[in-house]
Amino acid sequence: ARVLAVSDPLEEIMQRRILQRINKPMDTCEHSLHKTDWSDHALWWEQRKCWLLKTHWTLDKYGVQADADLRYTPQHKPLLLQLPNMKTIRITVSFSSMVFKAVEEICRALQIRRSEELSLLKPPDDPSKKKKKKEKNSPQDDIWDIWDSLNGGLGGTGTASFINQAKSKRFEEHVCVTRWLDSSRSLMEQEIQDDEKLLLRFKYNVFFDLNPKYDGVRITQLYEQARWAILLEEIDCTDEEMLMFASLQYHICKLTMSKETPNHSNEPEMDEIEAALSNLEVTLEGGHTDKLLVNEDSRDNRTPKRLTLRSYKEYWFVFKDTTISYYKNKDTSSGEPIEQFHLRGCEVVPDVNVTEKKFGIKLLLPVADGMNEVYIRCDNETQYAKWKAACILASKGKTMAYSSYKTEVRNIQSFLQMKSLAPPPGQAAPDLDAMDMNPECFVSPRYAKKQKTKQLTTRILEAHHNIAQLSLMEAKMRFIKAWQSLPEFGINYYIVRFKGSKKDEILGISYNRLIRLDMSSGLPVTTWRFANMKQWNVNWEIRQVTIEFDQGVSIAFSCVSCDCKVVHEFIGGYIFLSTRSKDQNETLDEELFQKLIGGQE
Repeated sequence: ARVLAVSDPLEEIMQRRILQRINKPMDTCEHSLHKTDWSDHALWWEQRKCWLLKTHWTLDKYGVQADADLRYTPQHKPLLLQLPNMKTIRITVSFSSMVFKAVEEICRALQIRRSEELSLLKPPDDPSKKKKKKEKNSPQDDIWDIWDSLNGGLGGTGTASFINQAKSKRFEEHVCVTRWLDSSRSLMEQEIQDDEKLLLRFKYNVFFDLNPKYDGVRITQLYEQARWAILLEEIDCTDEEMLMFASLQYHICKLTMSKETPNHSNEPEMDEIEAALSNLEVTLEGGHTDKLLVNEDSRDNRTPKRLTLRSYKEYWFVFKDTTISYYKNKDTSSGEPIEQFHLRGCEVVPDVNVTEKKFGIKLLLPVADGMNEVYIRCDNETQYAKWKAACILASKGKTMAYSSYKTEVRNIQSFLQMKSLAPPPGQAAPDLDAMDMNPECFVSPRYAKKQKTKQLTTRILEAHHNIAQLSLMEAKMRFIKAWQSLPEFGINYYIVRFKGSKKDEILGISYNRLIRLDMSSGLPVTTWRFANMKQWNVNWEIRQVTIEFDQGVSIAFSCVSCDCKVVHEFIGGYIFLSTRSKDQNETLDEELFQKLIGGQE
């Protein structure tokens, strides 16, 4: 213990402390032959769990009393960081900066752009550790060299063994995840210790400006996170989609093992694949007259029931400008429509099973008190590609006269071909010996149990034929885009209690909307879009979130499965990310981010 003057500025106190250590006798100094750099040290107040970083302040101004436990400690400390590809690295991280800033430093070291999309979370609890004490010589995770771990992928039997290991650790994170660290507080303030293990993951599911030329590491790590989400069933997908993901993984693993180095300089700046995956915007020069899509027969249903069969009724549909109108039949299409849908601001969700010839489109249409769901089913792939492309453009306020319409159609058709599991006519039976990898590595354990190894190998090789021409980076981008197209992609679920309700319900938070779901059935009750949000507030005393939308709509709820700060940060984070544009440089407005996610407790 040392006597400190509470009236002296911290910078003077720390300077005296440094001089005392420098003047220590040589025979008692641990590092007598090396000069020690104290510039990274600062005072940490253990009882208050806070850093004393304002060195021009006095201890008295901080409220430090005689019994305070102050520690003079480095601000940067080692951390074990598990990357999305499940490899662990040791890296020095700032324990005094807020997590948002620390992640920015980590991503800079890893050469990952758009650090605002990532964050840190604690690993899941290992139930086995509760039953027996950890042995001193128990095996630890391999610590990889930082550069060897960035672009490498896992393959072979090691993947299957890791799946089983992760399953035993209950690694699934798709319901009520509360292990994310608070982005507005530092690691030390959240009781993270030296060499503690944390996970680096993409938290906000809006991957802005993905570009193979500049984002090799970012795309690889994003692909790995998507891959493990599929393998560990953190997100639901159909058997057809599982095989599609398996064939892409096999292709990527095959190219990686052949040591193919992606040459970004030789990749086209704008081809069909990149256009589909990056959603690149094209600026129109001049104007074009709007065209009417050829009237095609389709079907509509207005009562979505996830757990029941949907019956479709046939109508005559007309797509013009950014609206869809439907009539009883073609003869009545010159009169008033039965109903008309305005697609600007809507969401377009695929409802497709190529094997079963099911080509559906789900439209989430914004209304005053939320969103309505409309299901449209097309007759074939060509009709589906045209209508979906038109819907996507209309949701952005653009018509079929827009220059990217035909490209969008081709991209959708290409994606459908990738999902097709049937081998082309005349194709020879696949050579099962050609796969020198364990096929169970590319599917979830549940799916692997459905089929024998030989049958699974055959189906993966048949599906692989449709994507065998893709380069390594194209295949990873295809995988990411397919992951994003899954209906439940990017939704975080929390248990809440809405004001005035007597029962708990589920709140889903996506990148652009909030979803209220019935807990017993899992069916959506109401959807509110962030675009219609006027403001939101948190009453920190009663821990209640209040949100106001356009047209006088207001909701309030308290969080049951997590602290309201978690929900508040997700909402603020997504609104912050929506302000990004390609015209801006990559410098982030940290003050705005702090204002949106920090809150006032």
